[in-house]
Amino acid sequence: MDAARRFAPHVGWLKIGLEAFVAEGPSLVREVAALGPRVFLDLKFHDIPNTVGRAVAAAARSGAHLVNVHALGGRAMMAAAREAAGSIEPRSRVIAVTLLTSIDTRALSDLPVAGHPEGIARRLAALAKECGLDGVVCSPEDVPGIRQACGSGFLTVVPGIRPAGSAAGDQKRTASPADAIRLGADLLVIGRPVTAAPDPDGALAALLLEIESALPR
Repeated sequence: MDAARRFAPHVGWLKIGLEAFVAEGPSLVREVAALGPRVFLDLKFHDIPNTVGRAVAAAARSGAHLVNVHALGGRAMMAAAREAAGSIEPRSRVIAVTLLTSIDTRALSDLPVAGHPEGIARRLAALAKECGLDGVVCSPEDVPGIRQACGSGFLTVVPGIRPAGSAAGDQKRTASPADAIRLGADLLVIGRPVTAAPDPDGALAALLLEIESALPR
């Protein structure tokens, strides 16, 4: 909560991921939402349709504005997620994770999935749209193809954001904030470049300036 209180006045969204959710539980969603920014609950549900539907409904009741599932869970699972979100008011938006930004062509070769990361992400995004989901989580480089396949109203939430000169860490398919915006990203997910910086407040201020400079006038 300390980080949430620190950054809430400066951002429109705050993300709660697996580590924080497992440590603190659903009450954390309500506490963060009470600070003002909308909450992206990043738990990447991937299970049988009934289980995912119930989990999405619980996430919606907790106050999350945005919830994600894995697109590789398939059509029935994503449809269950959409229906569950629609049963709770106010409705949470549901998006699908295409491929993690830690998966590049080399990592993909170990998996029983044929194709190039960009093509796979585009196909999964198209399936998510067919299932009535609101958008996807994708790498910056996947955005143009997904935008072409799914249209401008389909939300693209983009992690793997790394300012110039910063360490990529375990992320493989990355971009700077400005480049991600120019590629068409709607929401940028930025964690360690701020939270692990020696001066988190200064790092956030610099990122916000870069983002503002890249926004269409």
